[in-house]
Amino acid sequence: MKEQNFESYFGREIAIDASMSIYQFLIAVGRRGTQTLTNEAGEVTRTIRLLEAGIKPVYVFDGTPPDLKKEELAKRVLKRADATNDLNDALKATNQHYEDCKKLLRLMGVPVVEAPCEAEAQCAALCKEGKVYAVASEDMDSLAFGAPRLLRHLMCPTSKRIPVVEFKVSKVLEELNLTMDQFIDLCILSGCDYCESIKGIGGLTALKLIRQYGSLEHILENINKERYQIPFDWPYQDTRKHFREPSVLTDYDKLELKWTDPDEEGLVRFLVNENTFNRDRISKAIKKTRTALHKLPQNRSESHSKPVGISLPAKVEVARCILAVPQRAMKPVILPLGASRGSRPKGVVCVSPPPVGYAHKALHAQNLKV
Repeated sequence: MKEQNFESYFGREIAIDASMSIYQFLIAVGRRGTQTLTNEAGEVTRTIRLLEAGIKPVYVFDGTPPDLKKEELAKRVLKRADATNDLNDALKATNQHYEDCKKLLRLMGVPVVEAPCEAEAQCAALCKEGKVYAVASEDMDSLAFGAPRLLRHLMCPTSKRIPVVEFKVSKVLEELNLTMDQFIDLCILSGCDYCESIKGIGGLTALKLIRQYGSLEHILENINKERYQIPFDWPYQDTRKHFREPSVLTDYDKLELKWTDPDEEGLVRFLVNENTFNRDRISKAIKKTRTALHKLPQNRSESHSKPVGISLPAKVEVARCILAVPQRAMKPVILPLGASRGSRPKGVVCVSPPPVGYAHKALHAQNLKV
């Protein structure tokens, strides 16, 4: 794991978990609804910032959640006595939010991928196939799905200069002294989005048990069942299969990741005419987008041949927040390492960060810097 400057990813194709990006922005601005297209304005600003730094974003959106996840979410909601109040107080990301964002990104000339199931899994698949250099997300599920590289903090607001943290799954496995299959079992045992955890077993205990017994099957054979109550009909095998063999798009020859000129007429019609944005601001945004797109490397072989940490021009101009809400409303909130979206029902964004998950505790168990 290492820290990098934002500009170190010049020329890199990066798969972005779009749902997590929208979630972060909604928390940061603390606003509700779609009346002012607040979240889309945030996506414009962030996307321009990436493009001007020479980064080639690919936004990946969630599809239908797996049955395992829907069942686990239903259980969690039922267990929470204050679930109704939480839902009423939550910031909601509706289907319209996501559809508007997809439309806007496509009009900007940025590729959008609609995953059949989980965005994290699709991002990881794109990375494994070499279609992108890394996955950008605050959700550590991407590592469990086998993404070779994961970037945290890439989508942070420009006002807070937090270094990008790059994880390599090979290094994580080396530091934890685990195989990939054991790491997946560690994720399941510590608690994930797809099945209940065993009460009393956190990240540190899970790591100790995995190292001692090697697999969930052997742990379940040897665990003290009086101390640790195993959930009835625990679907750990189905969960393991989901991490190993997720539902993702695999016809990569038909999946064209192209960055094209923005559709100026379409952007003006969508943002100005339909959503009453300021025409001058939109014109400036279109100009910035077009200029940045023209400066991007022309092909993937060129960008992937450059090692991270290359020498860059003395100054890389970062996009101003030309479409976002006033600066006083921008209070960046960075989700904790290991945070997942599994603790809230589909379509609902919780104001408070989700609980710290398996990756945070497991990495701390090795005294890794986080």
